[in-house]
Amino acid sequence: MHHRRVTRAARDRTLVLLRHAKAEQGTGPDHERDLTARGRRDAAEAGRWLCGQGVGIDEVLCSTSERTRQTCEALWQAGCSEGEVHHDRRIYNASPEAILEVVREADDDADVVMVVGHAPGIPGLTSMLAEGAGSDAGHRALAEGFPTCGLAVLHYAGPWADLTYGDARLQRFHVARADA
Repeated sequence: MHHRRVTRAARDRTLVLLRHAKAEQGTGPDHERDLTARGRRDAAEAGRWLCGQGVGIDEVLCSTSERTRQTCEALWQAGCSEGEVHHDRRIYNASPEAILEVVREADDDADVVMVVGHAPGIPGLTSMLAEGAGSDAGHRALAEGFPTCGLAVLHYAGPWADLTYGDARLQRFHVARADA
């Protein structure tokens, strides 16, 4: 058991990992694919769900792809409190390790950070950070897959710069689907 020297009380933080909503199967460049109409509705539902959970986002780290940008926009239009959004090319189709590097650079004043990205990086990072810790129901849902508009809500105590595998607990896993 290793102990980190903590200079101040570890702050409770929330990390929301969101896989973008359903995108069109395009023949053009992958980076430019738009959301489908259903994807836009699901993303708005994700925004309503976050509001209902009382999750206010302080900072958003979003892939530069069109489908992740549009997912973010639909979240805000649904009334989810809009945090400071940073579009980061490193999140686009990134590995879990690459996404973690971006999260470690999050503003230390941000208590709630959301990453909007892609599979397999977002599902992989969720599993690696929580390593089975947290809500059993959340882990059961996660084991069934991490579809588009899947949201993992993780709890973490400490500076973002120190976040590493096994440090977080999965609080909730939710797949946002609009009724239609």
